[in-house]
Amino acid sequence: MNAITETKFNFPKQKSFYKGKVRDVYNIDDTMLVMIVSDRISAFDVVLPQGIPYKGQVLNQIAAKFLKATEDIVPNWVIAVPDPMVTVGHFCEPFKVEMVIRGYLSGHAWREYKAGKRTVCGVAMPEGMKENDKFPEPLLTPTTKASVGHDEDISKEEIIKQGLVTKEDYEQLEKYTRAVFQRGTEIAASMGLILVDTKYEFGKKDGRIFLIDEIHTPDSSRYFYKEGYEARQQKGEAQKQLSKEFVREWLMANGFQGKDGQQVPEMTDAICSSISERYIELYENIVGEKFVKADVSNVLERVERNINSFLSK
Repeated sequence: MNAITETKFNFPKQKSFYKGKVRDVYNIDDTMLVMIVSDRISAFDVVLPQGIPYKGQVLNQIAAKFLKATEDIVPNWVIAVPDPMVTVGHFCEPFKVEMVIRGYLSGHAWREYKAGKRTVCGVAMPEGMKENDKFPEPLLTPTTKASVGHDEDISKEEIIKQGLVTKEDYEQLEKYTRAVFQRGTEIAASMGLILVDTKYEFGKKDGRIFLIDEIHTPDSSRYFYKEGYEARQQKGEAQKQLSKEFVREWLMANGFQGKDGQQVPEMTDAICSSISERYIELYENIVGEKFVKADVSNVLERVERNINSFLSK
């Protein structure tokens, strides 16, 4: 299976390299970042042993489309997409918070609510809600960006008090977050989807705020299918999701939840291929276009050649 799970490139003027769970990021002379969205897949905070063909291309191309569709709202870091799996962008100093915005009571917010809490990140949640109900207004629930361990919930007041972000910048981040989420919601609705919640990262370069990293992909966002949403809510049924939840379900059905001593089930070619097909389906549903598979006969060579050709311009 021709999937990229590791890159070890050495580009001209390369200063450093960072390997995330899914992304490999090369710093070029503190002016540009080359971000390769690999085919690695993670679940339960564990990177699984096999790569998923075309997954990196799916995520990179969804993010590129949504960054393009929101560039009139906020400048973003993208300079070019020289390869289906690669984005080259401005080197920005990232803010130390992630802007999480929730249109519906799902995931982490629901777990807090179910435990009896009525505020999350200092923001009040109405009484009498049930899982996956729509909030009267989208809730901004920022988190700290942990270099080690898990991100932590934090309130606007704490962010400003701790000096993580200035009051002026934070208020600008809030405005951008709400506006980009609104645009994402409208685009999702036109595709028959509901954008449930998502997160954005921002950075600064030469005193300007930029939207960085990736947006509105199934790895950073939760989507529901719009059709049947109301009926499922009324019956108290689970919502039909468009996310990588199906991977977690397959792992759990095979006795793996990331706990000590548990073995990742065998990822056969057939399993990897079926996950790949689901990611392509996600792409087509979110973007509303047919997915065009890039040539993966020698995918590492292709990626390196395309990046080098861009950097040498």
